[in-house]
Amino acid sequence: MPDAVSAPPKTAGKAETRTARPPLYKVLLHNDDFTPRDFVVGVLGSVFRMPIESAHGVMLTAHTKGCCVVAVFTHEVAETKATQATDMGKREGYPLMFTTEPET
Repeated sequence: MPDAVSAPPKTAGKAETRTARPPLYKVLLHNDDFTPRDFVVGVLGSVFRMPIESAHGVMLTAHTKGCCVVAVFTHEVAETKATQATDMGKREGYPLMFTTEPET
């Protein structure tokens, strides 16, 4: 009788590989006393695709508290958007500042 074809050995448990989620970073808007409020709202709408009502609320929060979280992204996206928004202010001569920090 010919040899029976053997099935591949079964493993006791499959090792699941999961891709770890990338760390997230907050984009922060810092208050200043020089950048016009309407300009800040425009930047939030342009760079962060924020509706006018939401942008106005974020701007007011930063104005009253000194700083406000705008959005949370992966590190590269957060840095890019913070730089774009800050550069928009610089081009117009405003000290508008956005920074990033790790989300905890």
